[in-house]
Amino acid sequence: MSTRLASQISDAVKTAMRAHDSTRLGTLRLLQAAIKQKAVDERVEPDDAAILAIIEKQVKQRRESIAAFESAGRTNSAAQERAELDILKEFLPQGASPEEIAAALDAAVAQAASQGLQGGAAMGAVMGQLKKALAGRADMAAVSAQVRARLNG
Repeated sequence: MSTRLASQISDAVKTAMRAHDSTRLGTLRLLQAAIKQKAVDERVEPDDAAILAIIEKQVKQRRESIAAFESAGRTNSAAQERAELDILKEFLPQGASPEEIAAALDAAVAQAASQGLQGGAAMGAVMGQLKKALAGRADMAAVSAQVRARLNG
């Protein structure tokens, strides 16, 4: 792991070890394991964009777990997942503002409309464009809901 993001994660692991922060250390080690797994599976060293995608996937998993735990009344487990989510978010770029998201959404929908795309094809094209524009900077599930509402409304 030699990218900037991989180095940051490695440094954070060392800091967590020194501080005896078991929650942080466990979360970061799981992240490192996911990065290593991708490197082994694809036989290539992941770059920052690939690592960012891994972090986004881990964040999405935590959000889904939090929702599941809360609906089951397991507040301790939800709190643990929230703590892990906060740790993972530290490695994501600064979040996009609602105005940035709206502007990117408007541009993507306009481009899909200019290509004559409708329905599922338009949804796919718009989301593909937004994933590139907002990678790691927005909750893509929420953005997807906005896109669906815009295309259907």
